[in-house]
Amino acid sequence: MRVTGLLSQRGYNIESLTVGRTLDPALSRMTIVVDIELHQRQQVIKQMNKLINVLQATDLTETPAVIRELVLVRIRPSQDSRIAVLKEVEIFGGRVIDSSVEGFAIEVTGDAEKLGEFIDLMRSYGEIDVTRSGVLAIALEAKRLKLQPPVPTRAGVKEEEPVIL
Repeated sequence: MRVTGLLSQRGYNIESLTVGRTLDPALSRMTIVVDIELHQRQQVIKQMNKLINVLQATDLTETPAVIRELVLVRIRPSQDSRIAVLKEVEIFGGRVIDSSVEGFAIEVTGDAEKLGEFIDLMRSYGEIDVTRSGVLAIALEAKRLKLQPPVPTRAGVKEEEPVIL
């Protein structure tokens, strides 16, 4: 809540927010996509690093990184276009998760542009439902985290559940 509050107080729209556990069960990693200028990014990173329970916030915008998103699509194609849909799924590197008489549930991963193209293509085959995961990213450069000790709260007790950005 502190991280999203920091961004919303400044009027920044969060385009994507993905949170998940790390190998350490006491830590979570957040991947946040916000469309802001370079000078604003640097300021936001500094402010996030000051938040209680944030161990380290980094900007991956101009860093070599793997950036992916997952999309789940449920499609109800006509009987005549079912084979074409399966070929398109294969071309996009997706896979069919469930198949029934009514249609398919499909998963595809990739960058946002690729997934947008896949969704547009699937719309041409019939009625679809779409769910997107939000962006996940990991830097390709091996960096050591510059972790700082937990910041005590006003009551003098440190807060639990630190977060990595």
